[in-house]
Amino acid sequence: MRPLEYLFNPAEYPNLLVGIGAPDDAAVWKLDDDRALVVTADFFTPVVDTPYEYGAIAAANSLSDVYAMGGVPFMALNIAALPPDLPVEVSREILRGGAEKCREAGVVIAGGHTVQDKEPKYGLVALGLVDPRKVLSKSGAKPGDQLILTKPLGFGVTTTALKQEKADPADVEEVIQWMSRLNRDAGRLAGEFNLHGGTDVTGFSLLGHGLEMADASGAKLLIYFDQVPFVSSARKYGKMWTFPGGTVDNRAYYGPRVRFDKAITEMEQMLLFDAQTSGGLLLAVPQERTDAVLTRAKDIHQPAWAIGEVTSGEGLEVLK
Repeated sequence: MRPLEYLFNPAEYPNLLVGIGAPDDAAVWKLDDDRALVVTADFFTPVVDTPYEYGAIAAANSLSDVYAMGGVPFMALNIAALPPDLPVEVSREILRGGAEKCREAGVVIAGGHTVQDKEPKYGLVALGLVDPRKVLSKSGAKPGDQLILTKPLGFGVTTTALKQEKADPADVEEVIQWMSRLNRDAGRLAGEFNLHGGTDVTGFSLLGHGLEMADASGAKLLIYFDQVPFVSSARKYGKMWTFPGGTVDNRAYYGPRVRFDKAITEMEQMLLFDAQTSGGLLLAVPQERTDAVLTRAKDIHQPAWAIGEVTSGEGLEVLK
């Protein structure tokens, strides 16, 4: 089978600034010198038990890809696959959760499409706008940049504990609050400081998405484990080994290219491979702007942690 690049040669589409040839979070199409359209689609099965929160998390996750490209979302379409025997009250709550999260983001839901399926699935097609000169991409990191993360890790290991009926309600509530949080202010922060390197941390984990950034930028990423933030329950459920299948897949696929300090335990390594839902942004910040970015983040109540740096070389290394 020939690759899609054969059917859609990038040279024939000069206005397609970001497409299938790049490992980025959304497609970007240039409209004119000052505007480009950001387009993405994402949906998944429930990660929590409550329909409203599931809808809100799914919407926040979908909109995140627009923020991860430096864009501002303005319109969305629902994507839903719902079992025919699902109570209408449950379906309504899923859609209400997504709608209210979109309204919080200043996004209008203008329609969508629904099909029947055995397991619920929900998400969005999201559209946004970005200045084509300010697109945030995985290829924009430069040696000397500092790495800033805007949400903690540990969502996958905690939500899997929930599925296995091992999770404490307070721990579930904590991760729901984080997963429901929009990356809007983190995206604004990137735009305010004219950053060019970034991505969001989702299913491929911090290390997987970090490696994508390293490869696209032709650089090496250093992560300092002791500076990485985790939700309060992450280590507890890590010790129970309630990691989702995606986390195991991440370690199998990306693990051979990650070098770990010998002091980092297997469980701690798995926490860095943990598949996230609606995670934060990973931003590459020029060193001279790092203090200003962190100060500004504090001013606007946007969580932000400096967790590493970009150097020359290739791959990814985790130090203690």
